[in-house]
Amino acid sequence: MKRSLLVGMAVALATVVTGSTALGATKSSSSAGATPGVTSTSLTIGGTFPLTGPASLYAPIPRGMETYFNFINNRKGPDGKKGVYGRKIVWKYYDDAYNPAQTVQLTNQLILQDNVFAIVGALGTEHNQAIRPILNQRKIPQIFVSTGASFWGLQYKDFPWTMGWQPDYIAEGIAYGKWIVANAPNAKIAVFYQNDDYGKDYLRGVKIGLGRKVSLIVSEQNYEVTDAAYGSQLSRQKASGADTWVLLTTPTPTVRAIATAKALNWKPDTIVINSVSAIDTVMAAAVARAGADFVAGAVSSSYLKNVSNPAYARDPWVRQYRQIAAKYGPSNVEVNNQNTFYGVAKAYDVVKVLYLAGKNPTRQSLMNATLKMNWVNPYTIKGIKIKTGKIDHFPISQMRLIRYGNGSWSEFGPLIKGR
Repeated sequence: MKRSLLVGMAVALATVVTGSTALGATKSSSSAGATPGVTSTSLTIGGTFPLTGPASLYAPIPRGMETYFNFINNRKGPDGKKGVYGRKIVWKYYDDAYNPAQTVQLTNQLILQDNVFAIVGALGTEHNQAIRPILNQRKIPQIFVSTGASFWGLQYKDFPWTMGWQPDYIAEGIAYGKWIVANAPNAKIAVFYQNDDYGKDYLRGVKIGLGRKVSLIVSEQNYEVTDAAYGSQLSRQKASGADTWVLLTTPTPTVRAIATAKALNWKPDTIVINSVSAIDTVMAAAVARAGADFVAGAVSSSYLKNVSNPAYARDPWVRQYRQIAAKYGPSNVEVNNQNTFYGVAKAYDVVKVLYLAGKNPTRQSLMNATLKMNWVNPYTIKGIKIKTGKIDHFPISQMRLIRYGNGSWSEFGPLIKGR
């Protein structure tokens, strides 16, 4: 059913885009053959994000990107010009309410009405799946998508105009599986996951990581994005006798699941929370609903510095982030929100590839640039390298485990190579 829906939405986008080609060409430039979204003074990019709806906790991401782009547009770069080679970045993003059908419609708007150079950072696994075919068909870059699904990096031969950014969910799941085997070889594991490719990618990774110990999983339950309650699923997980709970969930469902477990008087000894939801604002909400003791010691992973952790209070790049957010952030920017920090970190790499695309960028030169990434993003954890190649389409492949306590996440253990 979901696959058919995605195909249908992709066809709908293709139909509208194809039928409106003349409109798109008219808006691109007055000169024939000009690169869409690129003028002598501006470069327009855009994406869709859930500013409202069940995943609205991700709303700070595009605002963080906006913050960094505003900074770039107002500072003088290495060439002495503001913006990128003198072009101001025009950043357009729309609210798809975490609905793939709206993602399709709004992406069509970005292509035809806003005439974007590229789709950048769009959030959601199924949402990016829905628009990926037509973007690749029309050779429109779909880069640094805000989802760690493994196929962004694995399916590059079929979809060469698509590129992920963060560590993939399979690699992350493997790290959790291996950690459980090493630290609780006799655990009884309950896995609660989102019933789509996002959750299933994570689940696949956890099972790979467990290896011969996959039988430690005594309960697998899932939820739909539209579910408003999880009582029946979590009652079954409690009845399974599980002492280790692995949550492969998005932010709002994570808080709801923890609150439900508390109401059921079920307190697993160990809680593992995927990185998507391992941010201080989500955990603060969980603490408010279930108490600090319930989530103390929870384990997750990260590849970014934690803007709220006192350990990074004096980090020069975190301090610069705060200064940039205060000066260039929109009025509703949340400086202490890790998702805002994520947006700034992603925008940093966007700017790097825009420079790498050249003084007269084309969509092809931008995609070529994404395969030549080789630098340190100063907002990532020490030791992590941003690196890609012709057969390596995973920009970030490293992470560290983190543990929750005293209101924040702290890193522990060595750097993990996900790929």
